Amino acid sequence: MKSIYAAAALAAFAFAASPVFAECTAPSPPQSIPDGNTATMQQMLAGKKAVTDFNNATNAYLDCLKSEHQAALAAAGPKVSDDEKAKLDKTETDKHNAAVDKLQGVADRFNEQIRVFKAKSTKG
Repeated sequence: MKSIYAAAALAAFAFAASPVFAECTAPSPPQSIPDGNTATMQQMLAGKKAVTDFNNATNAYLDCLKSEHQAALAAAGPKVSDDEKAKLDKTETDKHNAAVDKLQGVADRFNEQIRVFKAKSTKG
């Protein structure tokens, strides 16, 4: 009888863990990046804070993806097929790379506006 309960508990855990990467929500990028030509110092600082917050949220999202990936592999068990493991790995890698690419794009745009802002500031 104990083995039936253990099997049921294991099945419930596997069923609960089956929606891979369902709990991780990718963060939204900042609504806008200040225009270095027209922004005030306060607007640039607010933009920096928004980019920093997005960076921190992205890092938390990447940690979540890694944890969910590890949980999915553990739930699949030691006899997981190579194809299933590759599919789980690819899902995690694709989501990870997309988040990093989005973060890099935001950082690049903001850094360009910082250069514009500094160039404008040194002229005057």
